[in-house]
Amino acid sequence: MDNHNKTFTLIDGTFSVEDADQILTALLNYKIDYHNREDFSKHVRFNRDIEHSKKRIQELTATKKAVKDLIAATESNKFNLVINSTITVRLEEA
Repeated sequence: MDNHNKTFTLIDGTFSVEDADQILTALLNYKIDYHNREDFSKHVRFNRDIEHSKKRIQELTATKKAVKDLIAATESNKFNLVINSTITVRLEEA
């Protein structure tokens, strides 16, 4: 592949407080659940170190709390939330 970096738009829009809460909570919950499943799978099947996933779960849980705090502090009838999120995928030799 000529270009080893690709960028994709994941979220790009203006959302009501309720919709933003649902979108961000779902995204963070999915990532937390992913790491929980990976922890269990790697530990049970391969007895692998799961410290990376444990750290990510803590980071994602803190992010989720910060997002919830931001949403709670927002006067829902006065504001919309603009959310922009991109992901960059880089190919790396194994």
